[in-house]
Amino acid sequence: MNAAPPRAGAVTNAMTVDVEDYFQVSAFETCIPREDWPRWPARVDANTRRILGLFDRHGVTGTFFVLGWVAERFPALVREISAAGHEVASHGFGHERLTALSRSQFREGIVRTKHMLEDLTGVAVYGYRAPSYSIGPSTLWAHEALREAGYRYSSSIVPIHHDLYGMPAAPRFAFYPGRSGLLEIPVTTVRLLGRNWPCGGGGYFRLLPYALFRRGLRRVNQREHRSGVFYFHPWEIDPGQPRVPGATLKNRVRHYLNLSRTESRIERLLRDFRFDRMDRVFLAPNHAGYSVATLGAAELCVQ
Repeated sequence: MNAAPPRAGAVTNAMTVDVEDYFQVSAFETCIPREDWPRWPARVDANTRRILGLFDRHGVTGTFFVLGWVAERFPALVREISAAGHEVASHGFGHERLTALSRSQFREGIVRTKHMLEDLTGVAVYGYRAPSYSIGPSTLWAHEALREAGYRYSSSIVPIHHDLYGMPAAPRFAFYPGRSGLLEIPVTTVRLLGRNWPCGGGGYFRLLPYALFRRGLRRVNQREHRSGVFYFHPWEIDPGQPRVPGATLKNRVRHYLNLSRTESRIERLLRDFRFDRMDRVFLAPNHAGYSVATLGAAELCVQ
């Protein structure tokens, strides 16, 4: 049963899901070697199907950035995502950070995953999101590689300070990096007290009070008249997932905090805001969330 449509005139935000499993996250990369991934019980298929049901109940379509490793093992899931009207986009193949890849390895992964997803769905794949938001000052070359591989946009930069990712000098809204011709669409932040604060999902969505998070996104929509980008992962609605031994206290808190509350918070978010797919929000001509700014590498790093 579909929910009532959001109020007329509301700004439309992009709803996105990074389709990866709990044992593939960066917080556990020192505890779970990549070669051990097949030994862990997969939960991404069931959790993603729960998300599909959640979106269907609220009449929402979104963009699913699918890891090639997941698509290879759960092809029926990818087909179901597309058949339900959602955009299927690429999350790369093996969840390697770009800083750990050569340019040729990166290109092989984005081409392989794009072709796989297109073969499964019969639909062109235009979007990409880097694992762990790992496009930063030293990996801006990735934008040109993505465009050459046939992608039209990336959503791989978060303009904040963070110990694992972040590029605080980057623009807060969509822009063209250099001469790549590729649109970069950063995850949403709100500007307060002279700095950027996260209001685009992930661990911050589980950590911060919902009312505070909602206030930030409303500020972006109503005061700045901009579309936001929200993201979460299938494992974030799964409090029953296996606990990973050997993880540091910091990483355990980062990963497991408030998992039991995430799904109900997303339900509230879907009621409070208007959402759609990334391609419809940002690739449509003259959309309010679209920016035509073009910035070179030097400007991105010092702006």
